[in-house]
Amino acid sequence: MPHDDKARRGAAPARSRGDSTTRRTLHYFWLVTRRHFGLFAGLMLATFCFTALLSYGNPYVMSLVVDRVSAEPVAADQVLEVFGPYIAALIAINVLGQTASKLQDYTMYKLEIAAAYDLATMSFDALCNQSMSFHSNRFGGTLVSQTTKFMSAYQLLLETITFPFLPVICSIIFTCGILAPRVPVYVVILMVLLAVYAGVSYYMYKRILHLNEQAASAQNQLSGELSDSVANILAVKTYGREDYERGLFDQANREVVARDSKRMWASLARGIITACITVAIMAVVTVFIAGGNAWYGITPGTLVVMFTYTYTVTNQFNFINNGLQRFNRAFGDASGMTVILDEPRLVADKPGAPPLQVREGAIDFQDISFWYTDGDTRTQVFDGFNLHIPAGQRVGLVGMSGAGKTTLTKLLLRLSDIQEGRILVDGQNVADTTQQSLRRQIAYVPQESLLFHRTIAENIAYGRPDATMEQIREAARRANALEFIERLPQGFDTITGERGVKLSGGQRQRIAIARALLADCPVLVLDEATSALDSESEHLVQDALATLMKGRTAIVVAHRLSTVASLDRIVVLADGKVVEDGPHAQLIEAGGEYARLWSRQTGAYLE
Repeated sequence: MPHDDKARRGAAPARSRGDSTTRRTLHYFWLVTRRHFGLFAGLMLATFCFTALLSYGNPYVMSLVVDRVSAEPVAADQVLEVFGPYIAALIAINVLGQTASKLQDYTMYKLEIAAAYDLATMSFDALCNQSMSFHSNRFGGTLVSQTTKFMSAYQLLLETITFPFLPVICSIIFTCGILAPRVPVYVVILMVLLAVYAGVSYYMYKRILHLNEQAASAQNQLSGELSDSVANILAVKTYGREDYERGLFDQANREVVARDSKRMWASLARGIITACITVAIMAVVTVFIAGGNAWYGITPGTLVVMFTYTYTVTNQFNFINNGLQRFNRAFGDASGMTVILDEPRLVADKPGAPPLQVREGAIDFQDISFWYTDGDTRTQVFDGFNLHIPAGQRVGLVGMSGAGKTTLTKLLLRLSDIQEGRILVDGQNVADTTQQSLRRQIAYVPQESLLFHRTIAENIAYGRPDATMEQIREAARRANALEFIERLPQGFDTITGERGVKLSGGQRQRIAIARALLADCPVLVLDEATSALDSESEHLVQDALATLMKGRTAIVVAHRLSTVASLDRIVVLADGKVVEDGPHAQLIEAGGEYARLWSRQTGAYLE
């Protein structure tokens, strides 16, 4: 099949998807607008009054003045008497029109501020409540860019409706209402030409809409590439890959230029066609004005109104061209976040789900099956997996990389949902309880420390925001972090930098451990929590962790077997299955997989 035929066959679905996304974008924007309908109605009314009074009231009164002047001369001493009512009417019209103008400004600002808050909240909730699988497949920078564009798109759409489109409707109404009784033939011809103009503009708008979505997608990809390079700038510099990253960025940047150029040429073509229609309209009005008095006996005042109103409505229709272009840009910019808002949550609470109540902390994995899906490829991680962890038991999970250790902890936290089976905490199925209540009962310290661009004190207290400064200091001390924190110039008020970049790996990890200590949850999950510590710090932190784990259910994922050697029980995983299970000494004596792993590691110790 020729390439052009393929392109034509693919174009219709693309436009169809664009139409669907546009409707969904309008749905979300309407949800926000409906909450502030009083402001929206006030804005529409103020715009209608402003246009009617200043654009049509003034010319109409002036036409009456012209007709009166043309009828017969007015003596100097009768000017105020004859024209006084017209002067008063003009003053009243302008006072009311300017008042409507300021009311328009006020309602516009208030609605934009209120809507921006609601849209930001809507986007934040959608992103925060999506699964880790969702976030793993997307650039963080792209998500930020899509959120910003989504909020800006509402503002652009509102301003476009308020300024080009509502005045156009007003123009048509008042032009027909005032001129139709006087020159009906002219009004009919004018309306036909304006209908052709509107139809051509709309048709070309529909053709360009998908080009705007493609341009917005390219912009989002560019933001993602920039974010990815900046977030990993240390790797870029240490491997001397600046040129490579610049090449990736340049490729994305050129794609933006290409798609923006296609949109530009399509918009210019639309502008040229509509400009030709505008010329035709002005030619018609010129003919009517030139011969109106001779052919139809049209008064000079009416001729003034005809020209003024036609010129006004034609200008307004010229703005439609620009307005449709802004519509295209708004819907294109909003499309990325609209798709995200429509995307089902892979991990969602059931309606009316109760909070998890942890009394003892017993954990059961019962016949669980879990797999990742990437396109058409399915990777099985667990198939009928079972594991019972009694309350208060300290369990180590070990095994080769890819055995499923970290995945198991994420399933417990419901960062992803299992496809089959049940995970129980004190007999409660975690899938039937709220996610927040589950995670507030589990202190989680991952392999990579998760720190915010905030103070050290705020980072430590993140799981317990009501903690006192003394409690924060105590948690830092127990995590062997107090000494280095107090050496910092601002101490606990030190800003850690994005993702804790201002601290060393070991320091970040101790801050994360201090956070878990302060949270004081009944269940503790440590995923390589001591991997970034030197031997001395590890020894001190393990003492703190040993104290923390007493009386609590603890799951410790570790490659460094010295971390788990003193735990109550060690579970060895391989290919998503339990291959060994027992205390350290028993597993060493068995001479199996655990003993083989132990013998490979140097510097290990037995207690």
